[in-house]
Amino acid sequence: MSAADRLHEVDRRITEACQRSGRERSEVGVIAVTKYVSAPAVFEVLRTGLKHLGENRWQNAESKWRAVEEASVSDPAVGQAVWHFIGSLQTNKVKEVVGRFTYIHSLDRLSLAKAIDKQAEQLGIRVPCFVQVNVSGEDSKHGLAPGGLEDFIRQIADFQHLEVAGLMTMAPYEAEPEATRPVFRGLRELRDKLNASGLLSYEVKHLSMGMSNDFDIAVEEGATWLRLGSILVGKEEGVR
Repeated sequence: MSAADRLHEVDRRITEACQRSGRERSEVGVIAVTKYVSAPAVFEVLRTGLKHLGENRWQNAESKWRAVEEASVSDPAVGQAVWHFIGSLQTNKVKEVVGRFTYIHSLDRLSLAKAIDKQAEQLGIRVPCFVQVNVSGEDSKHGLAPGGLEDFIRQIADFQHLEVAGLMTMAPYEAEPEATRPVFRGLRELRDKLNASGLLSYEVKHLSMGMSNDFDIAVEEGATWLRLGSILVGKEEGVR
């Protein structure tokens, strides 16, 4: 199945989930998670018109990032990509990520927020970040505990070069995707509570949640960005 065919099927399912939950299809964006595929597969995705790409390590993303930057100059069908950093980000890797990735989906501690804000100031940009919340409470997951979200927002509310674009979470892998619903609903409720608190001078709009196994449920519960890997781009042997 081609990338265009896979995207068409994903779009159909998103549209149906939006209809079930009374949402507009335009409210939901798709990030193609390309961490397990090489540059040719990335180009195939971009040629479908999907421009948002997700990677979780700069050392693995670098060759693809540079290939896309070069190809975008000579191949209009590839065009410019919008990169999302979706993995856990070490503070000492911030200089490699900020300025190359438009969005960071894994803000989960004050030291990281300070490093992002400092690097963004040096570059003269403002970085939209998603605060990662461990709604499920799993030890294997990164992110703030839900009860610590508002205190964290207070600490970063005045940062001038970092914007809280939204919240992000990862649900446990469930054989029955319906079991993920409480996690996604919990993140939406946290966002709504945060907006009602008035801690920020702007509205936090986005929810980054939902992956290949459970994105239909995430859409029904309010996801605005889906992070889709295997169902959309597959996985290649030897790519890590």
